[in-house]
Amino acid sequence: MSKLKGKVAVVTGASKGIGANIAKSLAAEGAAVVVNYSSSKEGVEKIVDQIVKSGGKAVAVQGDVSKAADVQRIFAETKEAFGALHVLVNNAGVYEFGALPEITEEHFHRQFNTNVLGLLLATQEAVKHFGDEGGSVVNIGSTVSRLTPPGSAVYSATKSAVDAVTHVLAKELGPKMIRVNSINPGMVETEGTHTAGFIGSEFQNQLEAQTPLGRIGQPGDIGPVAVFLASADSGWVTGETLLASGGLR
Repeated sequence: MSKLKGKVAVVTGASKGIGANIAKSLAAEGAAVVVNYSSSKEGVEKIVDQIVKSGGKAVAVQGDVSKAADVQRIFAETKEAFGALHVLVNNAGVYEFGALPEITEEHFHRQFNTNVLGLLLATQEAVKHFGDEGGSVVNIGSTVSRLTPPGSAVYSATKSAVDAVTHVLAKELGPKMIRVNSINPGMVETEGTHTAGFIGSEFQNQLEAQTPLGRIGQPGDIGPVAVFLASADSGWVTGETLLASGGLR
């Protein structure tokens, strides 16, 4: 039996990489999925097409999660398309490494506005749409909040904030039967990590040398974890930051 049959999920920032795999994984378990994107319309249309051709249900909805009006529209369109909401995956995120002398207001606000404010705005709106049975919020954090590599002051700060928000909202929303957890991946091979130059770099080699399982992750390593946290299998789990990192910590 599909673990998410009859459920409706919103996955933010899901046009590629981890978010795309999570969207496809949720759909494969029976969820109707709203695949959110900010700018990559072509990418998200491919994901929706793959889900539909596999027998699933999905629609693409554009919206910048750092803007309250966009967030409200994302969930209004979710209700229009599927009539309910049970799962929110806060995957939308950006990263840009830079040493202390390189940090600017733009560098700071770009990452905090999406990675932290966007998560808060999306969760705030999702709570209005969850039914009496509650729901599941899955945040995407990062092991960077523990590893704190040089040059990542702002990005690490945003992901540390995701950890804190996860713990706070689990307590705040628990009485409404809304569970809030975070998946904290290690380095995952995605379009983004290729573009950033991490793949094939000495940084990757260093991380793999410190990882008990001896490799970086793939998007397919994260999707099943999101399914677990979205489903009744994790019905007694909330406030957790679950490392999905091959043992890197």
